[in-house]
Amino acid sequence: MRNDFFDTLFTPDSLEALFPAERADRFFEALFGDADEGAYDIRLDYDGFQDDRLRFLFHLTERPGKCLSCSLTYGLPHVFSRHPVINVAGLVQDVDQLLNGSHRCADWEMGRTIEIDRRNHAVPLTIDLEPVD
Repeated sequence: MRNDFFDTLFTPDSLEALFPAERADRFFEALFGDADEGAYDIRLDYDGFQDDRLRFLFHLTERPGKCLSCSLTYGLPHVFSRHPVINVAGLVQDVDQLLNGSHRCADWEMGRTIEIDRRNHAVPLTIDLEPVD
């Protein structure tokens, strides 16, 4: 499958539908009891397709007056993979439906947190694809 198929499928609008921005507030509400306690916003970005793998990034952006670097972002791959509000397994199912039978989502994995800079981190999500018979 060509990359441009996925490039047109995973647009900013479709990514916002898959992972709405307000999910970060719901995540922090569940963790801390108050969304205002969250140190960062979370956005889902498409990072490409290669070797039958879709790559996404949960992009973390420091909120005004907060400290992303002070947060425990390095444990997030484990937290994100299990947290019901982030719901990575459900997100993968939604990606599978968006593929509309062109491929099937198989395994997925969360990668280590990447520190882009002091105010921006990213948590990789890789989804293995299988061809549909």
